[in-house]
Amino acid sequence: MASILAKIQKQREKYSLKELKTLGNQLLSSRAHINNLPLLLSFVSLSSSPRHALESIISLQSFFIPVLPELPSSSSPKSLLNVGEEEKDPELVYRIWLRSKFDEFVKSLITVAVSQESDEALREVALDAVMEFVKLGKGGRFQSAIYHRLLHTIVHSTSSMDFLLDLIVSKFVKYIDVCYFTYISVEKIAKSLEVTNICDNGNVVIQEDGKFISRESNIEISIHKIHYLLAHISPLHKQDGDHDRETWSESGFSSKDNELKGALQVKDRQTKSNKLKKDVSSLSNIAKRMKLKFTKAWLSFLRLPLPLDVYKEVLISLHQAVIPHMSNPVMLCDFLTRSYDIGGVISVMALSSLFILMTQYGLEYPNFYEKLYALLVPSTFMAKHRAKFFQLLDSCLKSPLLPAYLAAAFAKKLSRLSLSVPPSGTLVIIALIHNLLRRHPSINFLVHWQTDDDTNRDPSREGTEFGENAKESGVPEVPSRKPGIDLFNSEESDPAKCNAMRSSLWEIDTLRHHYCPPVSRFVASLENDLTVRAKTTEVAVKDFSSGSYATIFKAEIGRRMKQVPLAFYKSTPTSLFSESDFVGWTFNAKENERKGTEHDDENGAVDISKEDDLKPTKRQRIDCC
Repeated sequence: MASILAKIQKQREKYSLKELKTLGNQLLSSRAHINNLPLLLSFVSLSSSPRHALESIISLQSFFIPVLPELPSSSSPKSLLNVGEEEKDPELVYRIWLRSKFDEFVKSLITVAVSQESDEALREVALDAVMEFVKLGKGGRFQSAIYHRLLHTIVHSTSSMDFLLDLIVSKFVKYIDVCYFTYISVEKIAKSLEVTNICDNGNVVIQEDGKFISRESNIEISIHKIHYLLAHISPLHKQDGDHDRETWSESGFSSKDNELKGALQVKDRQTKSNKLKKDVSSLSNIAKRMKLKFTKAWLSFLRLPLPLDVYKEVLISLHQAVIPHMSNPVMLCDFLTRSYDIGGVISVMALSSLFILMTQYGLEYPNFYEKLYALLVPSTFMAKHRAKFFQLLDSCLKSPLLPAYLAAAFAKKLSRLSLSVPPSGTLVIIALIHNLLRRHPSINFLVHWQTDDDTNRDPSREGTEFGENAKESGVPEVPSRKPGIDLFNSEESDPAKCNAMRSSLWEIDTLRHHYCPPVSRFVASLENDLTVRAKTTEVAVKDFSSGSYATIFKAEIGRRMKQVPLAFYKSTPTSLFSESDFVGWTFNAKENERKGTEHDDENGAVDISKEDDLKPTKRQRIDCC
């Protein structure tokens, strides 16, 4: 094999660029020079120089484009084997031979376009040639077989195809038929990758180009490429701007899709009204079929073992870029519920799409609020996509049919988190609790919980029902709750068992003295009577959901202060601490100095006066300065 390649290489070196151009002109001029075809075809390879390969591609492309309608299908050579020698038509044999050379040429073009060793200009020319054959391969109809072979080679390549994918997206994805057959090819490729992953478990090591590469890494690279294609194809909308969307091929679609064939073109013979009717029906038909292919492609892609980075990107854009354009978005329920059950950041990202399916498409999720309650952890308040999560959390807790125990559980869990999250998260918590207390008046008792000692105990009855005589009178003794004990269980994952209804929002009261001024100011809004809905309004959570240390600092330095923060005293202080701050202590330096000279003994001990001895609970401090 090596000797044959060396011989071919020596043969190629004999031809200069000018001679190669002459061979191409001879091939285009007469069938008598048809033997130049295999010679030119040998230059379309990775071993040839870019200039020789480019010249050969141009000549061969110019030769095959006029004869493409006359070439038989790829299956004709197999049927020709069963025909006798005397029955074979020489012209048919010639066309079948041309077909085999055309297939070889397309294969070489795809190899050159995909290879990283090729020059970028040459790769672009090869891609354009392939897409030109896709356009004219079936007498003006879209040649889906060639296009699928191109995408299959790109996706299964072990190297990065960013340059080639960018070219496809920028030059061809704008055509509706290219988008349509891209969805079909992506569905087929994704299914083949799924079968490969199931059979080989993603760990088989294969040898490719002399290098050992794990199949798992191959699948991840392929998944990245499929996601790039799907993410950059804009779905077909029913908008005015989409009426002029063009097709790459002349008739738009292959013969297998007769319903779509010619849907974007209206015959000139029809009247204006008929044109309008056909245009509307054609657009409706296209939108329906595109949605179907779009849905199948995405569902096949989501069944693959997505890498973590792709998984996150899909969840971020799923509710905006995928769900509105699917034929039946409820089919995503399995993927989204599995993602929501994972927990952590993945669940936060899946909440947006799951919320849309529940509110707009009637999806039922029995354990939705239990999972949502479990997402309330300190790390959520520092996640990258926390803003959307807090807005959805506020929307999920808006229903007046929410049970009181569930509203109380969320309010108490948020209240407890306010002690451990950053100030920006505390502001969001205050806003959420404000809205909860206003929407659900039944949990307003959490704001001021009165113990049994304050409400039920009557001093005049002390010693009777609540004392030793309670048993004699037959009145059951009311157990009093010990002050200072919070029965709320913050470790409980079930909101029905966390004892939130037996607790209070004492954590919010501690925020009155928070070190961050915006927190201490904002918490004062909870002092209003939120049960009076006519005098109160809900807080917009989106105004606080994107907060951080930077936004708080920026807002603080922009505030106008009526008084300088350092002016704590109306008059100049004479001491660091006042006597009222430390009862029983004195900071009079002169008095201490006098007492020190009168009562110091040889050990330097201080004798406390008799007047101070009368106050055993107070001690006198003597400054040493």
